[in-house]
Amino acid sequence: MIRRMGEYFSRWADKYMPDPFIFALLLTFLTMILGIIFTENSLFDMFKHWHKGFWTLLTFSMQMCLILVTGYALATTTLVRKVIDGLADLPKTTGGASFLVCLVAIIAAYINWGLGLIVGALMARQVALRGYEKGIPMHYPLLGAAGYIGLAVWHGGFSGSAPLLVATKGHFLEKEIGTIPVSETLFSPLNIIVGVCLLVFLPLLVRLLAPTDPKDMVPIDQVLDNVDELVKERKEGVTVERRDTLASKLENSIVISLAIGIIGMIIVVWYFVTKGFKLNLNIVNFTFLFAGIILHRTPINYVRAITEGTKGCAGIILQFPFYSGIMGMMKFSGLIVVIAGWFVAISNQITYPLFTFISAALVNIFVPSGGGQWAVQGPVVVEAAKALNVSYPKSIMALAYGDQWTNLFQPFWALALLGITGLKARQIMGYAMAIMFIGFLFFLFSLVVFPA
Repeated sequence: MIRRMGEYFSRWADKYMPDPFIFALLLTFLTMILGIIFTENSLFDMFKHWHKGFWTLLTFSMQMCLILVTGYALATTTLVRKVIDGLADLPKTTGGASFLVCLVAIIAAYINWGLGLIVGALMARQVALRGYEKGIPMHYPLLGAAGYIGLAVWHGGFSGSAPLLVATKGHFLEKEIGTIPVSETLFSPLNIIVGVCLLVFLPLLVRLLAPTDPKDMVPIDQVLDNVDELVKERKEGVTVERRDTLASKLENSIVISLAIGIIGMIIVVWYFVTKGFKLNLNIVNFTFLFAGIILHRTPINYVRAITEGTKGCAGIILQFPFYSGIMGMMKFSGLIVVIAGWFVAISNQITYPLFTFISAALVNIFVPSGGGQWAVQGPVVVEAAKALNVSYPKSIMALAYGDQWTNLFQPFWALALLGITGLKARQIMGYAMAIMFIGFLFFLFSLVVFPA
């Protein structure tokens, strides 16, 4: 039954899921229409809100490009390749491969969402390559979907935006709720139970989606044109002729790479010693960057790796401004307050966490940024929780779960993974959507039954 469900959504996505850029444009038009209908904004007002928000994610866009290219460069080093190859050698079937990729992606995403995204993508590609080498049928689209599952659990992990923000002194809602330690959110009984259940059952669910007939599988060589080159490069590495010139000697200097790399890693050690295990995009990118420089051994090797990795950034560069514009319309028109208000109006003390989850899941489709969504929806969630006498920590985690779960429908965060794997959104989103609909009931059950 689960396999048939996955096949159905896969066919649906292949037929109806457009390129992520078209998806962003359609959401732009829809947000404009909803803003005109449900708020006191004219069409031109919505245009202005769109423009006001359009460039607000430039820093974030650069961070995402860096996490893609530095993660890619790090993964192409000899040492990391051996680790990934070791794991990639384990699966003997496409079901086992999807289980492994999903498990690794979830563990990495609980540590940091950006780490989970890159690790999941690289694992999916490498496992598929090893399957190709060994003649084991591997369904590459399902492996890609498995690598993306980490984005469905991240907000309950160590990099969860809302729980970390409310635990930080001076956050923008401190007057209303004070500071809430992570012991009441990320390490609450609710989140621990939910986290363990997701870690156990999501890989099993992904495995059940695997096709059994090799005729139904799409191997990696049907997606990528350069599979044989990738296999050869993995086995032999890249050899480049060195010229006996000063420029060539500098480009291939191990001393230069080690010197700058060691300086960078000293800063990384200092950061974690003084701040603890507080991960964010900047420190992840910084660590990836200088670890990659050291492991690639020479400056020119790292330049080549970065050059290759930047090929996957096109979608991020093009689409992030449009999603930023959508966020601007939602925020400045007041539409997000209206949507959240609908759910508050029909809630009581028992159902409020459920409707918070549902509203957050809906808003995430238009505002696919956990931190951005908390900034605009958080005040509404807190005020309603206060009025209904509902636990603040439980309300925060309900929003976090809703925000993360519809990432399985929204291809925004899949752009980096698609760039690395070479897959199309329509090839992975059907499987992701099947998991989303099945897991939806689990979250509703958890928010009613499990203690805050």
